[in-house]
Amino acid sequence: MSDLRITEAFLYMDYLCFRALCCKGPPPARPEYDLVCIGLTGSGKTSLLSKLCSESPENVVSTTGADNIRKYWCRYYQGSQGVIFVLDSASSEDDLETARNELHSALQHPQLCTLPFLILANHQDKPAARSVQEVKKYFELEPLARGKRWILQPCSLEDVDALKDSFSQLINLLEEKDHEAVRM
Repeated sequence: MSDLRITEAFLYMDYLCFRALCCKGPPPARPEYDLVCIGLTGSGKTSLLSKLCSESPENVVSTTGADNIRKYWCRYYQGSQGVIFVLDSASSEDDLETARNELHSALQHPQLCTLPFLILANHQDKPAARSVQEVKKYFELEPLARGKRWILQPCSLEDVDALKDSFSQLINLLEEKDHEAVRM
């Protein structure tokens, strides 16, 4: 083979290597997860999700009759890969007790008990808000959720970065589960 052809072959190989390393095209699609978001009326589920999607929370209309449909939540559990539970950390004692009971029920539900949970203690910007430690103790999360994968995070509409960080942590838990399934 002549020197010219060898040089052309190496240039072509260099070009292929360059293309393979630098010009991969669009990034691969991120995995999609089916999540269920539950919480009592007024906890801020829709407002938080709207804020994450860069929509104005002023246009959010509260779900009417949400307390009446709580008994139907389980219909949305099938196929879920993770759970987002939003609670109003500044709510009354009665509402906090109801939220506690609903979270306990969700953590023990057969379709959810093995899934990662992101528990958002919302309305941290309100004066009556309970701290994450108070919520953890009141909700008895340490003994109840032992052996489960869960995250308890404070949040408010005012701190979008903290909210995004909370969802990143949930995604990490979901991806860990994906990697475990691949290893088996």
